Amino acid sequence: MISTNQFKNGMTIELDGELYSIVSFQHVKPGKGGAFVRTKLKNVKTGAAIDKTFRAGEKVEQAHLDGRKMQFLYNDQDMYYFMDLATYEQMLLTKEQLSDAVRYLKENMEIVVSIYEGKPIGVELPIFVELEVKETEPGVKGDTVSGGSKPATLETGAVVQVPLFVDLGDVIKVDTRTGDYIARV
Repeated sequence: MISTNQFKNGMTIELDGELYSIVSFQHVKPGKGGAFVRTKLKNVKTGAAIDKTFRAGEKVEQAHLDGRKMQFLYNDQDMYYFMDLATYEQMLLTKEQLSDAVRYLKENMEIVVSIYEGKPIGVELPIFVELEVKETEPGVKGDTVSGGSKPATLETGAVVQVPLFVDLGDVIKVDTRTGDYIARV
């Protein structure tokens, strides 16, 4: 059990039989009445976000997640195969368990799989990934960095807005948290 004054962004707690990740929190001390903690929580399984207010000092159950370093091997339709780098055991995750992470998964990529009570519940991707542009409109001579943007389809199937000078076959760096173009590699 942890107190609400020990909250940190990214911490996972158990509330009403569900797992929630703390997206943000704010301690509030009004002039009148008791202090409280206003939080924004994200359901780990469904991805739904809720707002919840706790009394200051209230105790909640912290969920202890085991993070295992794994390598993405391949996918077969909606099933994704991973190998534990320590034990070489293979683990199978569905497209639903991975949610948005499937947009950036590339074969042989190393990631961290979060495991709760022996079951995988999600993955942590690297912050930046380098992916090849497979489809985009051709660049025109004279396009500059400060110009507009255009959609580009990457090798994983993700569509990202890129500057006009990015061309077919270029390798670009993408932020996996936001899905934004960072730089051409």
